[in-house]
Amino acid sequence: MRLRFLGKAGSKSGDCPTLYATDRGTYLVQAWKTQKPETVELPHLLLGFSEPDTFIGATMTDTGRGTFRLSGRPVTEPETLAQLTLADDETAIEVPMTRRNFYGGATTEQPVA
Repeated sequence: MRLRFLGKAGSKSGDCPTLYATDRGTYLVQAWKTQKPETVELPHLLLGFSEPDTFIGATMTDTGRGTFRLSGRPVTEPETLAQLTLADDETAIEVPMTRRNFYGGATTEQPVA
């Protein structure tokens, strides 16, 4: 899997968490380990690096402390892991990249009474 760096957020060391786009039309999320290998914890700020007109197409749970928990496919392929700089408390998952669709009409300005 080829990775394209999108952005980093949340670590004083500067290595993690990190968001990548893959050559498979998905996102790879490098973030903090949790007790489940398919779930990571990432700062809210990291989502700001997603590709224009896309979003992470997986359910996130807000922890209430400025982070989300996100589940996806654990990344275990040595050639993909070799592209990352993982600290001991970090791991990576792959999640869907979903395109945004706009289904509404244009709004018109209403005068304030």
